[in-house]
Amino acid sequence: MSLLVVGLSHRSAPVSVLERASLGEDAQLKLLQDTVAAEPATEAAVLATCNRIELYADVDKFHAGVAELSTLLAQHSGVGLEELTPHLYVHYEDRAVHHLFSVACGLDSMVVGEGQILGQIKDSLARAQDLHTAGRLLNDLFQQALRVGKRAHSETGIDRAGQSLVTFGLEQLSAGADPQTWAQGKKALVIGAGSMSSLAAATLARAGVAEIVVANRTFERAERLAQILSEGDDTDVLARAVPMDSVPFELTRADVAVSCTGATGLVLTADSVAATVEGRTGAPAAEVDGVRDEPAAAAAPLPSPGAAADENCPLDLSTVPTGFSVMGEAAVAGMDAATLEQHGAWAAGGAAVDRPRETGRPGPEADAELIGALAATAASVGRIPERRRPEPVAEVPRPQPVLFLLDLAMPRDIDAAVHRLAGVRLVDIESLADASADAPMAADVDMVRRIVADEVAAFGAAQRAAHITPTVVALRSMAAEVVAGEIARLEGRLPGLDGKHRAEITQTVKRVVDKLLHAPTVRVKQLAAEPGGAGYADALRTLFDLDQETVASVSRAENSTEKNRGPA
Repeated sequence: MSLLVVGLSHRSAPVSVLERASLGEDAQLKLLQDTVAAEPATEAAVLATCNRIELYADVDKFHAGVAELSTLLAQHSGVGLEELTPHLYVHYEDRAVHHLFSVACGLDSMVVGEGQILGQIKDSLARAQDLHTAGRLLNDLFQQALRVGKRAHSETGIDRAGQSLVTFGLEQLSAGADPQTWAQGKKALVIGAGSMSSLAAATLARAGVAEIVVANRTFERAERLAQILSEGDDTDVLARAVPMDSVPFELTRADVAVSCTGATGLVLTADSVAATVEGRTGAPAAEVDGVRDEPAAAAAPLPSPGAAADENCPLDLSTVPTGFSVMGEAAVAGMDAATLEQHGAWAAGGAAVDRPRETGRPGPEADAELIGALAATAASVGRIPERRRPEPVAEVPRPQPVLFLLDLAMPRDIDAAVHRLAGVRLVDIESLADASADAPMAADVDMVRRIVADEVAAFGAAQRAAHITPTVVALRSMAAEVVAGEIARLEGRLPGLDGKHRAEITQTVKRVVDKLLHAPTVRVKQLAAEPGGAGYADALRTLFDLDQETVASVSRAENSTEKNRGPA
């Protein structure tokens, strides 16, 4: 097994890079075809979701494989290789298996424990099978990943650690309120009719929205989704389909809109959303930055150094910059302790402290005395405020939103500038990533990690054992040919041998051969399943002088069968 995965996800790359590197369906198909056409790879599968892009391949050379897969990802994503490389991660052999199993269990998801990834892995495998780019290794790997993910969800409480991305997004839209209560009676617009949009529509329906409008470029798919929603037994929601060009009008009626399409450009611009809000509120949807500088009160003129001059002041006023108060910090900066004490007394309106200047640096006792005197002065008169400092900026409260937008597309469907519009709350992949960064992980995560570790070990052992299977099959085939040859030779020497005795002799010879081969073949499979057991297949071929082409033909036959297997 030489499994290699090269990819990037929300853990390794900023959303801005993920957005630019996202792959449409056509790009994924072309990437698969180009990968298996490349020299180091014999199998390939692409796992592309809203927060990850991963290319899996069976390669014969590690370094050449990493270089080729990285280059292919860059070419098909449109992001330059130099820019993409710092965000890529690489896993090889058992580490690659561990990574995919962790992904299937939801441990690597933006929302830990979400189960939607299982459907995306299944789609990824089906796509590779349709193009015949998945052979024995990737078929086994992805189907086992699906089983491991299902096991994690059935045997642990990993579901309690997180929800689907849709549910998490709705929680962020409701700003901490109960989504079920928040959604009651609202009108929803769902843009797109793919798997993510369908999940969003079903989640909104269960949450209790009053109406769902589905818009999609292919109107028939929108109609089908609307019909499924209307006929659902667990919901009572009014659902209807509209063409894509009706989105601007439907947005004026909607309270919440969810968008997840495969569009390469924006579906909702900031101007269109602003127009919607203005039409609903009657006021322009001004941009809000969160804080606004209030105009400061007119300040009294600061005393100039000349006006503040006083013969009792110990400060050399000519050194004070114009515009700064001699009563404040800027005036006293750099003074020695004795002058500082005298200035403090003068500023308080009292007599200057009669303290002769000392040559050299004052000792600790003098410093302590001066600090105490200065503290007493500050306690009696307080601190004179500085007019040169700006007044604290008051935060302007953001108006309550009248329109809630959830963007689950990658690249984004909704202009990020909508975040700054008053009266709108936008939650997108980037804000979901920020919100989930510090989310607590359930205790069940540790149990899932143990399941993943066990399954990785079992999968590795099974693959290593399977690696020797063609050699064992070739050995038994050679033994069967030897038996057949000897029986034919016996018939030539004993032409009068009746059928009953011939059959008994043949069966006896076969039993002898099977018993002689049983222990070695079982033991060699056990040894080959252990780490470092790959060499036993070579030893078996050498000891029994097996034809390499025979072994290779068995492997090709197995791979041909595996490429046509459907997903679990």
